[in-house]
Amino acid sequence: MSLPSINNLTKKYLDKVPIVGITAYDVFMARVVESLDFDIILVGDSLGMVVLGYETTVPVTVEDMIHHSSAVVRGAPKSLVIVDMPFMSYQESSSKAIYNAGRILKETGAQAVKLEGGKEIASTVEKMVTAGIPVMGHLGIQPQSVHATGGYRVSEMHELQKKKLWEDAFALQEAGAFSTVIECVKEGVASELTKELSIPTIGIGSGRDCSGQILVVNDLLGMTTRAPFKFVKSYADLRTDISESLNAYRQDVLDGNFPTKKNAF
Repeated sequence: MSLPSINNLTKKYLDKVPIVGITAYDVFMARVVESLDFDIILVGDSLGMVVLGYETTVPVTVEDMIHHSSAVVRGAPKSLVIVDMPFMSYQESSSKAIYNAGRILKETGAQAVKLEGGKEIASTVEKMVTAGIPVMGHLGIQPQSVHATGGYRVSEMHELQKKKLWEDAFALQEAGAFSTVIECVKEGVASELTKELSIPTIGIGSGRDCSGQILVVNDLLGMTTRAPFKFVKSYADLRTDISESLNAYRQDVLDGNFPTKKNAF
């Protein structure tokens, strides 16, 4: 069996082939995604909101990420699986970051971790990479900082904010990150940054010119209880399909139409 490789991602970037990523949180979805030849499967801490019912990603733990990531790797053993490091699993110290990332990779079989932040975590990223841990960055909107920033919103990107984004991106690149997610950054800014960096940018809500795109699987499949974000294209309405199917089953039982003779041994 050929193992998934970050080198394959880099080759696509150098060949200017768009990189396609998607989230997954369980073995069923992982198997479906792997059958479709996606470049990245991200086990995002977004699972806190779409699977565990939290209001934000902040309460998610390392144990939560290990539990779900292990299932994803079992379902997609040939895929490049990247795991979010949850809030406060890496901010306290480089040694804690290396320990937690090591646990995640060893206990799940995933290939890389993703961290939110810029210059302030660059030294930690460098030490992690030196220790043999592949790291993806995450810039723009950073969901783990939702309490500090006052919510989820696209930045207007004034000159100082743009300067900070550039400094953060290049600090991650120089620290050895192999790629970075750019979330909800104005299209023109994301396009310019993508052209200047020498690592792939993976956009979510950041326009058309990033090196690749990623979405939360529940959003594009319509498996949510809220209206989709502007940057999401809905490809299905599974919430309605599931609701109708479950209601039909319930009604069949009530009406005596299930089980029938053909369902019995």
